[in-house]
Amino acid sequence: MKKTFLAKRNAILSSANLSWGTLALIFAVCVLCLRLLAPNLLLQLFAPAFGASNVIAAQSHSFFSSFSDAAALAARNDQLVSENAVLTNENIALEQRITDVIALAGSANIQKSATGILAGVVIRPPESPYDMIIVTAGERVGVTPGLEAFGGGGVPIGQVTSVTADFSRVTLFSTPGMVTRGWVGRMSVPIDIYGAGAGAFSASLSRSANVVVGDNVYVPGPGMLPIGSVVRIDGDPSATNVTLRIAPRTNPFSLTWIELRDTGVAIRNSFVSATSTAL
Repeated sequence: MKKTFLAKRNAILSSANLSWGTLALIFAVCVLCLRLLAPNLLLQLFAPAFGASNVIAAQSHSFFSSFSDAAALAARNDQLVSENAVLTNENIALEQRITDVIALAGSANIQKSATGILAGVVIRPPESPYDMIIVTAGERVGVTPGLEAFGGGGVPIGQVTSVTADFSRVTLFSTPGMVTRGWVGRMSVPIDIYGAGAGAFSASLSRSANVVVGDNVYVPGPGMLPIGSVVRIDGDPSATNVTLRIAPRTNPFSLTWIELRDTGVAIRNSFVSATSTAL
């Protein structure tokens, strides 16, 4: 019986349990002694560790906040790209306007005179009837019915048919029923140019004139000013006359600026002066 009691006691107080317990007790006693004898020692020992943890926390915050800064910078960059695109488009529009004005005012085919008036096109087909445009120049700046309109490069496009104080209506030479005197080809064969609508023209002449596709068509203005070119020749092989299909030299419906001038030359056989200022 005594042997059994001693075995149970040894099981409870085994060398392993006694060792861990002893170590824990010794550690607790040491910490208590340090706490009582040197209360600031533990703080001094662990202060570097606390400082290092603060540095790591600050760097981690800076690292993760950089992602939000990058998102803000990306959004700002997108905004600047959009604004730059808008400014680029505005610059292109201004450059085109300057090019149009220079082409009108500086062309060698247009004689500069005091009667020349630059006018911006505000209404064109399909907003207006075909072969008619409205420009921002009227009686206030000296526009009168009968002034001729020129596009870029000095190409004649029409004539002013009615005027108000600030606007004018320009009827194009391509208006159906309009007849314009002119010439065609290298031999300058005289022809009557008929408006065919939508900026196009037609003319009829003898087959013996030997006009070919690509020949230029001219009108007086003063001098011989190109108005278009022959793009097709229609006619029966047995007929003596052929019909010329003429495309305009410049698209009148894409113009943004034109010049109105009094050339002193009547270039049309058929012209009905406007008796009303209504546009």
